[in-house]
Amino acid sequence: MSDVIVKDSNGTPLQDGDSVTLIKDLKVKGTSETLKRGTLVKGIRLTGKSDEVECNTKRVKGLVLKTQFLKKA
Repeated sequence: MSDVIVKDSNGTPLQDGDSVTLIKDLKVKGTSETLKRGTLVKGIRLTGKSDEVECNTKRVKGLVLKTQFLKKA
């Protein structure tokens, strides 16, 4: 897992515990929830895939986000 480099939409490397901001409104599958553009997500966890991170928001726990919709805060 250490050989996988995870980058945000701007190409900035991400690490466990980083905070990221959403750059697009995202609908959460399986819920009626929509995460708004500009939402700050703290404490991300890397998944071992170069295009995904795990995180928790105030309303949704155990969320997996695509890095193409994130920028490092």
